[in-house]
Amino acid sequence: MKLAIKVDVDTYRGTDVGVPKLAEILKRRSVPATFLFSFGPDNTGKALRRIFRKGFLKKCLRSNVAGNYGIKTLLYGTLLKAPKIAKLCSAKMKQVDADGFECGIHSWDHFKWQDYLCSMRSTEVDTEFTRALAEFEKVFFRQAKCCGSPGWQVAEGSFEAEDKAGLLYASDTRGLYPFIPEFGGRKFKTLQIPTTLPTLDEVLGRVKLAEMSDMLFEKMGRQENPVLTVHAELEGMAYAGWFEKFLDEAAGRGVEFYSLESLACELLQSGRIPVCRVEMAEFEGRSGLLAQQVI
Repeated sequence: MKLAIKVDVDTYRGTDVGVPKLAEILKRRSVPATFLFSFGPDNTGKALRRIFRKGFLKKCLRSNVAGNYGIKTLLYGTLLKAPKIAKLCSAKMKQVDADGFECGIHSWDHFKWQDYLCSMRSTEVDTEFTRALAEFEKVFFRQAKCCGSPGWQVAEGSFEAEDKAGLLYASDTRGLYPFIPEFGGRKFKTLQIPTTLPTLDEVLGRVKLAEMSDMLFEKMGRQENPVLTVHAELEGMAYAGWFEKFLDEAAGRGVEFYSLESLACELLQSGRIPVCRVEMAEFEGRSGLLAQQVI
């Protein structure tokens, strides 16, 4: 079995507390991972308006959002001023890079991208993405090679922005294997490496935590290039202990950990990448619509 790990970093607290913990856990075990950072304001508090969206409240209660994210985080951008993540946490971002992990872009404003991407004009999308690119370069002194969209949200404008940036790959979708995306009747250029496994917050409350690892291993065994997305706010904090045990059990089972960057380079050199359509559809364990590979 093989496994690649992608770390989505959504919030200021996740960057400040969860990222160093996750980096330490992974580094101690020599496990590669891709950290995707949010760079701009943490407006997580504004996301509470999703309470009227089908399934959102149920997911919040099932996965204990308040307990995992913290009350202050849930007030950022509303009753509390939104902290500028990169401004406050650039040293911790740089340390992840220094530790040898691949770093990329998750967002500028995570809340805005996840909630409003599909209603933005292409020029707005380009501006938002360009701000993230610029901040990445400011922090890491080089251009970004990869990105992954918050909440697995896509639009024609986001695919255009990725192509324009000349990224090595993106991981914006859910699916089973890497592909070149076709969306809205258009074929784009940037390789998509989808998340193939369920995330912790999607199954909490539906599957016992003690059974989560076995479920993941069973699914990994049926996939050629499994990709697991973890969150700095979960596996880097309240569920760090579970994540450590999962990694140790994976090593005991002989799981080969690989990097998304190495996979992307291998695929692009081979030139044998299928084109697949992407559609926005409901996804078990999440509210709203997610970008999914049509197989």
